[in-house]
Amino acid sequence: MHIVLSTAPADSGSVIAFPVEKDALNRATFGGLDATTTQVVLGAAKGGRFDGEAGAVVEVFVSAGGGVRRILLIGVGAGSEADYERAGGALTAKLLTSGEDSVTVDFSGTGASGKAVARFAGAAAQRGWRHDIYRTKLPEKSKPTLTNITLTGVPEGTEAAWVGQKAVTEGMDLTRTLVAEPPNVIYPETFVAKVLKEIEGLGIEVTVLGEAEMHALGMGSLLGVSQGSAKEAQLLALKWSGKGEGDPDLALVGKGVTFDTGGISLKPGPGMEDMKWDMGGAGAVVGAMKALAGRKAKANVIGVCGLVENMPDGNAIRPSDVLTSMSGQTIEVLNTDAEGRLVLCDCVTWVQRTHKPKTIVDLATLTGAMIVALGNEHGGCFANDDALAEQLLKAGLATGDKLWRFPLSPAYDKLIDSPIADMKNVGPRGAGSITAAQFIQRFVDAGVKWAHLDIAGMVWSDKAGPNYDKGATGYGVRLLDRFVADNFEG
Repeated sequence: MHIVLSTAPADSGSVIAFPVEKDALNRATFGGLDATTTQVVLGAAKGGRFDGEAGAVVEVFVSAGGGVRRILLIGVGAGSEADYERAGGALTAKLLTSGEDSVTVDFSGTGASGKAVARFAGAAAQRGWRHDIYRTKLPEKSKPTLTNITLTGVPEGTEAAWVGQKAVTEGMDLTRTLVAEPPNVIYPETFVAKVLKEIEGLGIEVTVLGEAEMHALGMGSLLGVSQGSAKEAQLLALKWSGKGEGDPDLALVGKGVTFDTGGISLKPGPGMEDMKWDMGGAGAVVGAMKALAGRKAKANVIGVCGLVENMPDGNAIRPSDVLTSMSGQTIEVLNTDAEGRLVLCDCVTWVQRTHKPKTIVDLATLTGAMIVALGNEHGGCFANDDALAEQLLKAGLATGDKLWRFPLSPAYDKLIDSPIADMKNVGPRGAGSITAAQFIQRFVDAGVKWAHLDIAGMVWSDKAGPNYDKGATGYGVRLLDRFVADNFEG
């Protein structure tokens, strides 16, 4: 979606939309409309019981210059940034396949801030993302037509705010594409190739490790997950040094299981096709890194992705196998479908030994138990530091990528003690998400602030949201970008 900020008034024949705050219809102004047309628009709004609720849309067709003009009113609720975001997404949802290729949105009659307008634009662009490349018989009426959105009458500060929103939108596009692609297209090596192409020229320093390098480093836990697959595992690290040379202050670590059969502990057939998005944590990390570099964030951040495929080959790890992690700690594998934590633990060790970050945030579609607990409304947050947890929760509320905090304690930690190794990779049925987090915590060095985000219910949606249609949501990119902006940029 092409977004244009303009000071020029809308063309008299163009499709035009006017934002309207809740219960403010009688105070709204519609620049460029004559009195008769204004009355028609107001009558249609009242007849449709439009009250300006965020995301509500009323559409009117009026005579104009011998033809017909399309006019829309878009509810922006109480006028918060979140309300403007909902409105922007609703506009694109209404017009995306309408046959119109462009629309002008007139903000001159609103009291919107530049940040709110930029948020509107971001959501409008994000809601237009589609992944139709494999659909050869898409009906004509289902094909997207809207390609241009012009914002006019925008307040001061919009252009600067849009720079950040545009970068985040481009990062989300990358994340969604990776999550949506089928596993015969995106597997560890092609994940890396796709990301490298997308970040070319942004100034990101790249490290890629193959299986030989990881074997030499002793990354037996990550490689254990991969050993049943014909696809070679990869470790991808993206380093952004926005405030100069030196070790990164923050490491983002993502689980990148490009397809998860469960391994020898094979998942049930129904729903297994969803496991193409089991790399959603890694997808969020690379999308966030692209966003940070795209807006030239003044922070030093490294993103690390452990990329594997979990398959039930004759060479796959078995329940009761013992793996030795890069940290030297040993793991009794009781369930090969609890593989994400085996990938993450070696990535956490690697980034601590090579880059010494003071703070680590990992993201993973880790446990079905998280979906049972929170559904598809929040990601789960676990942290060894209260201030870090609060920073992440705050960023989630500000962006709409919401989180809910869960506990950690020695009582839960004891549930993963093994009688023959340092730990086992699963605990009992209860508190499954918590024991998974306790497992990862065992690999975090003393003095390092750490948070684990279990986003199992958030990277894919069976219903449309404010800035996404059904499918890949791009969850985590906005959250991480805001977290960095608020806490790591001076």
